Amino acid sequence: MNYIHSQNQIALYNTENKLIAEVTFPSIDENTVDVNHTFVDDSLRGQGIANQLMLELVDELRKQKKKAVLTCSYAIHWFEKNSEDYKDIVN
Repeated sequence: MNYIHSQNQIALYNTENKLIAEVTFPSIDENTVDVNHTFVDDSLRGQGIANQLMLELVDELRKQKKKAVLTCSYAIHWFEKNSEDYKDIVN
């Protein structure tokens, strides 16, 4: 999958340039983002795309040396489930 990294979003688009998956994380301050939304189109459900978005997010935040506040229910659940590996990301 070819994820597109923008300032506050990691997204996946289909061949018609329609958004089919994303995680958004607007800035709270210069060191912290709010992971506030995860979306996966029905056509991709069950393929591990949301998990992959979280892994892309972790890599992006580590690169930027930023922490995350989690307000998206999926992100909260994912980080709780994987807390040992990614506890350095959550503020």
